[in-house]
Amino acid sequence: MSSRQPKVPFVNLYLQHQPIESQIAATLATIIQHGDFILGEALAEFETAFAAASGVKYGVGVACGTDAIALGLQACGIHPGDEIILPANTFIATIIGVIQAKAVPILVDCDPETALIDLTAAETAVSSKTKAIIPVHLYGQMVSPREVLDFASRHNLMIFEDAAQAHLAEREGYRAGSFGKAAAFSFYPSKNLGCFGDGGMLITNDAEIAQKMRTLRNYGAPSKYLHAEIGTNSRLDNLQAAVLNLKLPYLEKWNRDRTDAAQYYNTLLEPLKPKGIVPIANHSGTGHIYHLYVIQITDKSPLRKPSPTGATPTKRIARNTLQEHLTREGIQTGIHYPVPCHLQPAYQNLGNPGDFPHTETLCEQILSLPMYPGLSNTQIEQVVRLTVDS
Repeated sequence: MSSRQPKVPFVNLYLQHQPIESQIAATLATIIQHGDFILGEALAEFETAFAAASGVKYGVGVACGTDAIALGLQACGIHPGDEIILPANTFIATIIGVIQAKAVPILVDCDPETALIDLTAAETAVSSKTKAIIPVHLYGQMVSPREVLDFASRHNLMIFEDAAQAHLAEREGYRAGSFGKAAAFSFYPSKNLGCFGDGGMLITNDAEIAQKMRTLRNYGAPSKYLHAEIGTNSRLDNLQAAVLNLKLPYLEKWNRDRTDAAQYYNTLLEPLKPKGIVPIANHSGTGHIYHLYVIQITDKSPLRKPSPTGATPTKRIARNTLQEHLTREGIQTGIHYPVPCHLQPAYQNLGNPGDFPHTETLCEQILSLPMYPGLSNTQIEQVVRLTVDS
């Protein structure tokens, strides 16, 4: 893409930060003045506040979302060799977290409409070694808590939620992170609640899990210089925690802005459904907090326009063709994700081409459109018009 400013950026963090810029600066200045940078008051305040907002008792801040998964699984009692069921359609960090916990990831396909884990497919993946399931709340939409709870109960499995894209998402009366044994969140800057670097958190209602997590993140030390576990150094620092705590009261409003933008996208894109341009289905209503707004360009997509010579079009619009067209017009987009986890060079031991057909098809057809609080109706109209005109 050219160096010129895009007409519609994929994400615009400045719109979030500008109104509270002076508050952020003052908060950071106070921490710097006090020299309270690691495992301090700001972190404790944010851990308590975010856990309460998510509907649980305890939060433990760590360096990133991947560590929240890896250390969180260990804190929940996962042992080396334990099998964990998770969707093939996820970001690679979910798998990395499982592997770092020395567990064995067992992938299953996704539902082609929602892109979430297919629990029917998961039925065939359960074995005597299966100890847990990780429902990944993808794009801001939760996997059905009732269905996961029923599945886990029937197979005597622990539920560990990957809620990295689902801050305060809701479904069936549950908030993301509140129905499993524990849940992992990421605070990467572009998340619905993001810090100014990397950050993550484990949340849980179990006091023992929370305490073990605190030990594991801090060199395995429940107290200074006493190392009871083989832990690591993975702590959410106070500067990041203070920023997150300052932004947390705005999160519900920002999520509503995303939902409103998604509803407007849905309205404008509705006429394109018969032609094969279809938004990923929302089964959560207003509980979907749209970390990403994802469409699918299927094999029913419109034929390309005739050439200037009047030749009859012979090919339908492909995802990459549409993305390139939008890029030329100053519309930034993304693909989440272009290559399935089991086809990545480092993880081909997890499956073969064709093993997870819905996941593989989605990776070829999905496109993430601009989505952020403050995205205007005019900008959405631009995106959709250029999508139609491609």
